[in-house]
Amino acid sequence: MAPLTPKSIIQGRLRNRPSTGLIIGLVITGLCLMFVLIIYLLLGRPGPTILASILALPTGIAVVVLLLFLDRLEPEPPLRLLFAFLWGAGVSALFALIINSTGILFLSSRIGVQEGMVIGASVIGPIVEETLKGTVLLLLLWRRRDDIDGPTDGIIYAGMVGIGFAVVEDINYYSESLDSAATLIAVVIMRGVLSPLLHPLFTSMTGLGVAYAANHRGGRGALAVIAGWLVAICLHAMWNFSSEFGLIGLAVAYGICLLAIIGLIILLVRDRRRTVRLIQQYLPMYDNFGIVTPADVTMLSSLRGRAQARRWVRARLGRPAGKAMVDYQLAATELALLHSHAASRTVSQQRFAFRQHSLVQLMSWAHAAFAPALLPSPAPGFVPPPWHR
Repeated sequence: MAPLTPKSIIQGRLRNRPSTGLIIGLVITGLCLMFVLIIYLLLGRPGPTILASILALPTGIAVVVLLLFLDRLEPEPPLRLLFAFLWGAGVSALFALIINSTGILFLSSRIGVQEGMVIGASVIGPIVEETLKGTVLLLLLWRRRDDIDGPTDGIIYAGMVGIGFAVVEDINYYSESLDSAATLIAVVIMRGVLSPLLHPLFTSMTGLGVAYAANHRGGRGALAVIAGWLVAICLHAMWNFSSEFGLIGLAVAYGICLLAIIGLIILLVRDRRRTVRLIQQYLPMYDNFGIVTPADVTMLSSLRGRAQARRWVRARLGRPAGKAMVDYQLAATELALLHSHAASRTVSQQRFAFRQHSLVQLMSWAHAAFAPALLPSPAPGFVPPPWHR
């Protein structure tokens, strides 16, 4: 078998190609997205559906870019993030469309159209949608527990699922509003400008529960997942039901959701600081391996220091050495987080030994590639790298 590539080592894979399960998952979720779009085309007209898709995409792109920006310290594998997005846009959107529509039709035939629509939007919709979106997070917990390192990972994966679902839902809302320019503008402002983070916010509650379960043993993890799922449903139901009270109801619900988003931001900042503390706690023990110095730990402890190191090495030795520095930084972060999982006993000894060996080996290779840039130049005026001063 060919040696593992740096990307495979950092992502914790056992082989260089993506797993068969992930490939199958991408195909299935992609097909589900295609079926949803076909349904939209059949129910409406191709023109409005295409125009609505064009209107929905900028918001989706902006939120994805924001999530990737928040995930810079220890970025998640792109294909897994794509799988999460497609799950929201494909599997969740398809089955929610079927179940919600069936439920509303059933209720409308029993208690009236208006009452059926209200209960469908405020009760059935939140339960169905948050359950469908949260299922993929449970799948990641089951298959990749030691890759969910804390609240940030739970929020990022949940955010990807949520924005995937939101984009497809926006296409439906926008296409239904095209008959009136004023209505369309109002809907685009409300969904695409003022509330694009709501679906990611709702599902992030489940993501936080899953992240807790991934880093704790025992029944508390299951309780955390259930609690997060219930909070997600309650927030979603509150938002949907708030429209029954007009602008005042929407304003109150919007304020509550805004407070929840601020809470998530605080959690993200605290989790980044936790990751830095783990780097400072566990990496010094590898000083004897010749791959980590106190200056390296300082450099790894801030995004600014990491960026300076990449630019400095790339300027002196070229792009390959700069890539080696990137691999070194990512591997070092993964190594610190691996020790955190070992401390909480959420990774098996066999898995720990395999990942520790491969990550240390990668750090050694990478360090050898950019180490010449750290040596004093024979030319006068040599300036040491900023993290070694």
